[in-house]
Amino acid sequence: MTASGRRPIRTAPTAPNWARRPMNLTEAVTTDLVGRIVRGDHAPGTSLPPEPALCESFSVSRTVVREAMKVLQEKGLVQVRQGAGTIVTPPSTWNVLDQLVLGAVVAEDETLGVLDDLVVTRRLLESDMAQVAARAADPVTVEALRDLVALMDQVLDDPVAYREHDHAFHDTIMRASGNRIARGVVRALESQVFNTARYMGRTDRDLCAASNAGHRRICERIAAHDAAGAAEAMFIHITEAWLVRRSDAGEPGRLDR
Repeated sequence: MTASGRRPIRTAPTAPNWARRPMNLTEAVTTDLVGRIVRGDHAPGTSLPPEPALCESFSVSRTVVREAMKVLQEKGLVQVRQGAGTIVTPPSTWNVLDQLVLGAVVAEDETLGVLDDLVVTRRLLESDMAQVAARAADPVTVEALRDLVALMDQVLDDPVAYREHDHAFHDTIMRASGNRIARGVVRALESQVFNTARYMGRTDRDLCAASNAGHRRICERIAAHDAAGAAEAMFIHITEAWLVRRSDAGEPGRLDR
């Protein structure tokens, strides 16, 4: 039995619920199996159904199934063992930076702990980048940040436009820091959850106004070349913005630092 009380599937999975046959069968089969593994339908340490059973269930060729198995291996979800078949690996080996894997993990995580971890990671990296940006920011960067804060004040009733300017504000700071690796990690993480309801949460005017007050404090500290103040302002802003957007699911203890 799995931790959720489900019995691991040892035969062919049920046929996928595709409205129409996908154009890219390998991608479709991979996506379906990623979801099943993350949900616990195939528990860590158990074997996936044999190749013929998967072919029959998905109505695809052996080539498609074999390609899907390769992709699952690349994502760290399975391991092929001689004589044992394709074994599901423990979550600790999964590549949670992968779009499919992270999306499935977020969808199945009722405690929001994964999103808490994402926010903690983003907070750590962006606080450091704000600190560096405060030391390095030139007048052009400061002016761009001030313009974005002013633009966000004008679109508090338009969540879509507000998010676009919000994204540009944070990206301007990350670019000013010159840390391409940290910026790349943050952008990769956010791109995979940016449009999910569980991450975006509330988007009303009061939330946008409170969020932009945080942006203004960050901008002021960067304009003053106050590195420590900019880092602290970014830390507080990301934490408070997430706590407001976050639902009541689970306890946000992972945010405590």
